[in-house]
Parts: sequence; structure tokens; C-alpha cells
Amino acid sequence: MLPLLVNLRGRRCLVVGGGAVGTRKRRTLAEAGVHVRVVCLEPPPAEAADVEWLTEPYQPRHLDGIALAVAAATPEVNRRVAADARARGVWVNSATDPEEGDVVFPAALRRGDLVLAVGTGGHAPALARTIRDRLAGDFDAVFGDWVALLAELRPLIRERVPAGERRGLLEGLCRWEWLERLRREGTGAVRTAMFAAVEALAGGAHPPL
Repeated sequence: MLPLLVNLRGRRCLVVGGGAVGTRKRRTLAEAGVHVRVVCLEPPPAEAADVEWLTEPYQPRHLDGIALAVAAATPEVNRRVAADARARGVWVNSATDPEEGDVVFPAALRRGDLVLAVGTGGHAPALARTIRDRLAGDFDAVFGDWVALLAELRPLIRERVPAGERRGLLEGLCRWEWLERLRREGTGAVRTAMFAAVEALAGGAHPPL
């Protein structure tokens, strides 16, 4: 398995199946900014008002315009979805047989733009969730603040800091001490200190990292 983070925001993805697994996958895709098309025999719940919901049996035409398909119905239907998707060159996730698909959903922990993903190749999803939950206590919301500050600084570093100095500066801003300062001093104070470090290096001085 090749670990990837894929940006599907604004793309259309298909979920076949409206049960518990299909519901989880639909919600995961929706949280990622995906336009979700659901095909199943169940009527749409009230929470799915923004979903393209088709209450009908699966047909290959449901894959039209789809970037990623999720087969979360019966094993027989899932095999059909996986075969049709692969024939069209559409990546597919199979809830009943990971080997039939191309994509496996990891157990993900999100802190802002920081994403920690735990995968077991689809063979032990409960274990992946257990490990994710164990990590949750060590990675709090401050990690998201750290990523946001680095994202804000990166364009300035590219603009102001000589190319040969950028890597060292970025690595310095990723030292664990900055996390400790964020927890101790807060985002505002650390933001000021980080900008000062960038400006010092841009001006030829030694940055206070």
C-alpha cells in the first residue's frame, strides 16, 4: 500500500450503500469537501439534505463523473462496483474485500490541517481506530495552531529568506520547543517570535530559534 493524502475537494465521489459503513464513508467524504452521490435502496435521512441521493439499485452509469467510488453494500454488489470502477479507471474502496479495491480509508486523527492516519491495509480497521484513539491524547489542538503558523510563514520565507537558508529555518521552526512555547505562551506571542526569527535571518542576523 502506498500512503497518500488526496485532495478531492469539489470533486464528485460515489458511495454505494446506505447502511452503517456507507454512512461513515459518506460523512468522511463530506467532511473533506467532496460532493457525494449516494446510491442505495434506503430513503435519505434528514442530515443528507446536501447529498445527491439516488434511491435505486446500483448501475454502472452511476460512476459517470466520479473521482472515487466506495462500495459499501452487499458483497455481490460491491464486487460489481469494484469491477466497473476499475474498468473505467476510477479508484474504488471496497468495504467487504480490501483486495478488490485500490483505496483503503485509514483511521484519521485531525488537528486543523495536521492529519495523522493509521492504516492496516483494511485488514484490521478496529485496531487502526484503537491506535488512532491512543494517539489522540498526545496530539492536541495546539498542533493545528502550529501548522497554521507555519503555513502563514512559508510564503514570507520564500520571499524574504535566501534559498540556501530556508531549509534550516523551516527545520528550526519545527523544533519541539515551539510546541512547548505555544502551550505556555499562546499563539499570539509565538507568532510574533516566529516572524522575528524570519526577519532576523532575512536581514542577515542570526535567527532567534
